[in-house]
Amino acid sequence: MGLGEWYVRRGRIDRTTWWLHYALPLAGLGLLANVADASLGYPVFSTTVDSGDPWAYVGGPLTALVSLLTIVPSVSSSVTRLHDRGHSAWWLLWALVPLVGWLVLFVQNGFLAGHPVPNRYGSPPGQPTPQPW
Repeated sequence: MGLGEWYVRRGRIDRTTWWLHYALPLAGLGLLANVADASLGYPVFSTTVDSGDPWAYVGGPLTALVSLLTIVPSVSSSVTRLHDRGHSAWWLLWALVPLVGWLVLFVQNGFLAGHPVPNRYGSPPGQPTPQPW
C-alpha cells in the first residue's frame, strides 16, 4: 500500500485493515506527538488550563501538526470502513453527538463485521471488483 492509498482510501476495508493500518498507527502518532510536546514543556497532560496559553487547548505544536496531517486518513479510513458495513459517509455525523456518537462510530468501525456480499460501494475487501463490459 502506497502513501497515496493510505492517505485517501476508496472502496471498502475490513476490520483488520482498519485496526492495523489506520486506528493503531494514528493513535500511536498522536501519543508520540503528545509525549514530545509534554517533553518540550507544553501542557499536554495538565488538568489545569491557563486561559492565556493558546497551546493549552490543542496540546502543543507537534500535536496540532500531527492532528492536521492525520485528519484526512482518519476520515477516509472511517468512511471506507462504514462503506464496508453498507453505510454512507453521512454516518460520520454521529461524531457530533457528545459521548454516544464517538462510541457508535468506534463500534461500527472496529468491531462489527462488514457485508460479505457486494454492496453499492463495491465488492468485499479481498474480492476483485467486477468490471462492467
